[in-house]
Amino acid sequence: MTQTPTAHTPAQGQSRAHFTVPANHPMVTVLGSGDALLRVIEKAFPAADIHVRGNDIRAVGDAHEVALIQRLFDEMMLVLRTGQPMTEDAVERSIAMLKADEAGEGDGPETPAEVLTQNILSSRGRTIRPKTLNQKRYVDAIDKHTIVFGIGPAGTGKTYLAMAKAVQALQSKQVNRIILTRPAVEAGERLGFLPGTLYEKIDPYLRPLYDALHDMLDPDSIPRLMAAGTIEVAPLAYMRGRAMPTFTNVLTPSGWRPIGGLEVGDLVIGSNGEPTPVLGVYPQGEKDIYRLSAQDGSWTLCCGEHLWTVRTASDRRRNKPWRVLETQDMIGNLRAAHARRYELPLLTAPVCFPEREVPIDPYALGLLLGDGCISAKNQTPSFTTADPELILGLEAALPGIKVRSRGGYDYLINRAPTPSDGTGSVLTHPLKQALRSLDLLGTRSCSKFVPDDYLYNSAAVRLAVLQGLLDTDGGPVTQSDRTCRVQYTTTSILLRDDVIALVQSLGGVAYTKRRYAEGRPQGTALGKHKRDAHIIEIRLPEGIEPFRLARKRDKYHAAGGGGRPMRFIDSIEPAGREEAVCIQVAAEDSLYVTQDYLLTHNTLNDAFIILDEAQNTSAEQMKMFLTRLGFDSKIVITGDVTQVDLPGGTKSGLRQVQHILEGLDDVHFSRLTSSDVVRHKLVGRIVDAYEKYDDSQQKQQQSQQSQQRRKHGK
Repeated sequence: MTQTPTAHTPAQGQSRAHFTVPANHPMVTVLGSGDALLRVIEKAFPAADIHVRGNDIRAVGDAHEVALIQRLFDEMMLVLRTGQPMTEDAVERSIAMLKADEAGEGDGPETPAEVLTQNILSSRGRTIRPKTLNQKRYVDAIDKHTIVFGIGPAGTGKTYLAMAKAVQALQSKQVNRIILTRPAVEAGERLGFLPGTLYEKIDPYLRPLYDALHDMLDPDSIPRLMAAGTIEVAPLAYMRGRAMPTFTNVLTPSGWRPIGGLEVGDLVIGSNGEPTPVLGVYPQGEKDIYRLSAQDGSWTLCCGEHLWTVRTASDRRRNKPWRVLETQDMIGNLRAAHARRYELPLLTAPVCFPEREVPIDPYALGLLLGDGCISAKNQTPSFTTADPELILGLEAALPGIKVRSRGGYDYLINRAPTPSDGTGSVLTHPLKQALRSLDLLGTRSCSKFVPDDYLYNSAAVRLAVLQGLLDTDGGPVTQSDRTCRVQYTTTSILLRDDVIALVQSLGGVAYTKRRYAEGRPQGTALGKHKRDAHIIEIRLPEGIEPFRLARKRDKYHAAGGGGRPMRFIDSIEPAGREEAVCIQVAAEDSLYVTQDYLLTHNTLNDAFIILDEAQNTSAEQMKMFLTRLGFDSKIVITGDVTQVDLPGGTKSGLRQVQHILEGLDDVHFSRLTSSDVVRHKLVGRIVDAYEKYDDSQQKQQQSQQSQQRRKHGK
């Protein structure tokens, strides 16, 4: 549109503009059916007269308004040239953008044409695109940032546009799956009392997400995509982890339990050794299963999509964070030259089992399992050692007994003499009674074991048992220019496995090998070897003392301690098909302890995740959700902070997170207003009315408080 003077010169302060619509554009596309678009323009610019004759449009009037009309028709033609029709709503929004820019309220270079022609997704004969400047900036922020918060009133397209971007990312293979979630807070604690199955109970709270999906995808494809896990719609508390066979053991405060037997609310052990609740349990049907083995002999079963926190030697050297990979992503890539590529995390602290009462001091039990003779039920227990320090430790730890030398290195463990009670009754040997209660009395060196009451006890009890075992049948092994190893030997397979479990539960690693009896040389004093020996190489984390015996402890520390325990993935092999289940845990790092004290993950990689109605998350839920972010994933969180439905006293996670994450790199907050409402025009006016009312109420409350303070001040 070009401004041209005519014979009829406009009055002072006025301007004239002339615009010719190209012949290939019917005037109805510019003016609207029945001149509806023209009437919108005339209403918006009352200080200008607009005249139409043929393909010519002329405007005369206030210079400021004529200039805006000129820009408006230029923008409309840019939109029309793309083949997109102009609507009354689009014209109104274009006018609002131009006026805001003219008034200096705009804060960017975007023009109405750029906003209205940005296509996000085309599906089923319609195209989804932003309709306002704030919506365009919201969509652009999703492209540029990993985490985006869309905050604004109802009807501003927050969730709908995020859904469109998610479908676009899936179709362009930027992500492998879409996860849509929202808190079912309206059901509260009454969810269990609603009729129907779990999914029937939660369906009403997820219905808006289903409806948006049906707008963007072929309805026939949605059930197939959901069955395959490509699209997941679930309430926040039921977001899925990854699958393991139902019989796979998971560590709980009471010991090992099959993952298939866990229920929501049960506790499992996290990477910090502390219990963490199970938030969701999801049967997955039959899946292809793999056996993942570490170089220390530990192993577990999982599906190909199961997640593992790992790092490479390069990651460690460069101090880069741990990465999260799927099982199938690591197959065929387990070696870097001749070294194992992927290191697995270990417990950051010993497992915290509840403390149990035990009949024998744990250190004394370790000594007896090592060098004690408790094989004869009808004989007095004995102990063999060349270290008087252990005899003193045994006597101090076992009340009611007396250790008596039989000559050399042999000692009897007698019941301490007590005054007669005058009845002539035979008093029970307290140690034999305790051993009998633990089913240990009568066990031989090849059948000894650590009772469960000690294996699943406090860290102090477990360490004391291990120290007793190592002070007798273990010891430090030093090598030139290397840290010290700890070695333990036993002929009992049960005791071998229990020692490994004790070490792993304290955050260490243990490697085992078998020394066969056949053909092994032996000193003449003991004769021929009868049983294979199991040798365990142990490395414990810094701060865990393996020995109490002074000579062993001093040698261990003189060699620089045990070094850093490490565990690497050795192999991943197919293991058939099994019924599988996945769980979600509340741990901040999403890790929990599975078979052989392996740490596995339930965070989400390569996913586009949308959390809707986020104002109804608690602060704890928001933190849990954000920390489940995996690699190559994107999160969009939407909500309206004026419509919080949380129980009284519960702080909204969406309100709190703005103070915590505002300004953080790669996190963006998009704030939409009533001018971005794309529903019925009345919705925007309702939002404005409520905001005006809330502001007046707040001012009134502040005024009353001020008056009260002045009154009390007098």
